[in-house]
This record gives sequence, C-alpha cells and structure tokens, in this order.
Amino acid sequence: MAWLVSLVGVGLVMAALRDLFHTLWHPTRHAGLSRLVMTGMWRLARRLRARRRVVGLVGPLAMVTVVGLWAAVIILGWAIIYWPHMPGAFTLTPGSRAAQQPALLDSVYLSLVTVATLGLGDITPAEGWLRLVSPLEALVGFALLTATVSWVLEIYPALTRRRVLAIRLALLRDSAPTTQQLDSVAGALLLDSLATEVVRVRIDFTQYAEAYYFHDGEDHSSLAAILGYASALAQRGQAAQRPDVRLTGDLLANALEDLAGILDQRFLHTGGPSATVFAAYAADHGRSVSQP
Repeated sequence: MAWLVSLVGVGLVMAALRDLFHTLWHPTRHAGLSRLVMTGMWRLARRLRARRRVVGLVGPLAMVTVVGLWAAVIILGWAIIYWPHMPGAFTLTPGSRAAQQPALLDSVYLSLVTVATLGLGDITPAEGWLRLVSPLEALVGFALLTATVSWVLEIYPALTRRRVLAIRLALLRDSAPTTQQLDSVAGALLLDSLATEVVRVRIDFTQYAEAYYFHDGEDHSSLAAILGYASALAQRGQAAQRPDVRLTGDLLANALEDLAGILDQRFLHTGGPSATVFAAYAADHGRSVSQP
C-alpha cells in the first residue's frame, strides 16, 4: 500500500514535468496546464469586460500562476512519495521535533527544503532508494527555476517582434504610400520584408502560444488592430504592374493567410476566411480591424 501511495506522487511529478516540457520545449496543440490557465484567465477577463489595464496583466499573471502550480504539484508529488515512509526511513537530527509532527507535514517540509536546495539536514533519508530520490528532487527544483527564466526570455522577444510589426504597419498606414511608390523596386522590398515579419510572428504563435494572451497596449502597437491594413497592402501588391511587386504581394498574402490559419486553429475557431479570422482576433483583443 505504501508503494501505491508513492506511485501516486510519482505520477504527479511526471505530469508536472510533462506539462513543463510541452510548454517550453515541445509546444503542441494539446491543452496542457499552462494553456488551460491562460485561456481561462483570458476568457474571464474578457467576459467581465475588464479595463485594458487589467487585461494587460492577464499574460504576466497567468505565467506566474502556471509556474506556481508547477512548483506546487512537484512539491506535493514528492511529499506524497516520502509520506508513507516517514519517519521510519529517515534520520532525524538529535533534538529535532520533526517526529512529533504529522507525517504528511514533515513530508511537505522535506519536499520544500529539498526542491529549494536549502539542505538544512534536520531530516535526511536513510534508506538507499530514498538517498537517490531526494537529490533528484533538488535537480528538478533547479530545472524548474531554469525553465521559468527561459520561459520569460522566450516570451518577451516574441512579443517585441509582434509589436514591431504592428508599429511598422501603423507607420506605413500613416505615410499612405501611393500606387506609384508601391509599384517599384522599393515597394517589392517592402512587401517582402513585411512577409518575412509576418512569418516570424506566425512561428511565434506556434512555438510560444502563450504570447497570444498578452495584450499589446495602444492601437499603434496592436497587431490585432492593424492586420487589415497588411491585407490591403498585399492586395495592392498583387494588382501592381511590376512582376516582382506582384510576386511579393502574393508572398505577403500567403503569409497572412498562413497566420490566419494558425490563429484560427489554435485560438479562435471561426472556420472562416482570413478576413473573418482577423476580425475575430481584433475583437478578442478588444479592438476593431483598422481600415485602409
């Protein structure tokens, strides 16, 4: 029976590690803990019609919540592993009052100390297998800290790329390039560079899906609000006289269609064309699609 309880703890630890792995290093369409938490918090904020400042906190707060849940599940899982063997399989320092406490409380305490790599030493494993398992928890705690830092360092560059594209499109809209200016070598280079940036954003939504739940802020930095203008630029490029401009116009249009497919598949589920997906994306972020 004791081993069955310990196996439950092993299952909890493995579930947390699996979710961490799929969130950071092998993103999939399967809804893990991080996706469920972020989706739930985002929908709650939208349903309550919270102010933009509040909605803007959903992404960071959801990341903190997910990391806290990972840590809690790992600590609880290892505590359950220790619990059936506490205190008989452990050595207590002289004068320690650990044995006078409930076994579960001592197990949670030991798990917290070990995952934080404090190494206080007042409760130490005595049996051979526990002497191997306990250091593994310290390694997992170090991996969790490293993963948290890596997650932050991955998400925020993706947000920067998205906002840079949005601001660039907003500046182009304000500049109002003429048909003659767009139907030139410079226009072809412009459309090609925009297509490249759209593809990068598309990859970011694939690799770092959690970035979707970060609010972009003002309209000029909101990709959700400005994508309509990108579509208009693509159409103008496709209708140009120069073949190189038409080619890059097709490239931008295909990149936008691919982006719409990812947004619809992973987040919006409209089943409609690109214009419908972009309108739903803007509405989900509290914006309206910018008209050319």
